[in-house]
Amino acid sequence: MNATSTPAGVIWDITYACPLRCSHCYSESGRRPSPQPTTRQLLRMADAFLSLRPRQIVITGGEPLLVPGLFDVAARFSDAGVPVTLYTSGWRVDRPLARELLRAFPTVAVSLDGATAEVHDRIRGRALSYARATNTLRLLDEASRGMREQGAAPGAFGVDVAVMRSNLHQIETFCTTVAPRFPELGHLVYTLTLPAGLAGREGFADHELLDDEQARWLTGPHWLEHLQSLAPAGLRVAVEDHQRQMTHPDDVAQGRIVPLMRVAPDGGVHAMPVYEGTVGSVLDEPPLVLWERAVARWSDPFVVRTLAPVKTMRDWAEAVRLIDYHFGSPADRARIDRRPAFPV
Repeated sequence: MNATSTPAGVIWDITYACPLRCSHCYSESGRRPSPQPTTRQLLRMADAFLSLRPRQIVITGGEPLLVPGLFDVAARFSDAGVPVTLYTSGWRVDRPLARELLRAFPTVAVSLDGATAEVHDRIRGRALSYARATNTLRLLDEASRGMREQGAAPGAFGVDVAVMRSNLHQIETFCTTVAPRFPELGHLVYTLTLPAGLAGREGFADHELLDDEQARWLTGPHWLEHLQSLAPAGLRVAVEDHQRQMTHPDDVAQGRIVPLMRVAPDGGVHAMPVYEGTVGSVLDEPPLVLWERAVARWSDPFVVRTLAPVKTMRDWAEAVRLIDYHFGSPADRARIDRRPAFPV
């Protein structure tokens, strides 16, 4: 069995419903209709993913906490012994829900894109989003400590930062000011924003995506060591650039691709995680058939021709727009046409 015969992980955009309007949203959640599968359909999708024997599953959105049946899905994955990470904006978490999250999910990641309300709320497009996210972190911190004191083993929780030029000046502040407020915090992950979805629209690369020098600086080992030295003891700090999700022909040829299956709320499987264009739905066809179809897309002549010249982040953003329009459905192309240039 080769490294791409099955996906190593599944990224499930379980809903496009979202209370926020993030400037860089990969899925354009909150701005498009979102299918509402029944709990039975969600469990069918979960079983389809499990049949592929992935090493991990990521549930994201949109806002997953808006989905009825979410905890039924979590139980299905837990029973199968597959680790799951849940991403949330923290918009609507109260004390009981915080405790339930730490019981149901091995890892909960709260998206926090600014170390201050001014920066976070501007990126996330909604006033009070920083206050709600940090309140969720406080509730998770309290729940984690309380569960440990009662002899229970809570799931881990942490912070995920989508790094762009708007918050680059606050990178150290997350370690020195934000993280110490939550002693139970397990991880702080800086993820370089990719040119996907709204982050791939006209103008975004020039104003918000890190340029290549900034990306090299942030992903260098010395900078990671510096950030780790600033963080509270026991907090794991990581920097992820996800460049391999470009699916560059050189990476495909040399087996450097991280094989990930990204799935839409209706079960549609993206051919490549960063790009528009699906190859069918796990509710209609065997997931392995869809995966093989997705892998074939990596070597499609149009994909190879479009990605081969890519050298810079700006190049990649232009390539994303071409691939999205070429392989996207009529609804995808109509949505792409409606995307406002950045900045508005």
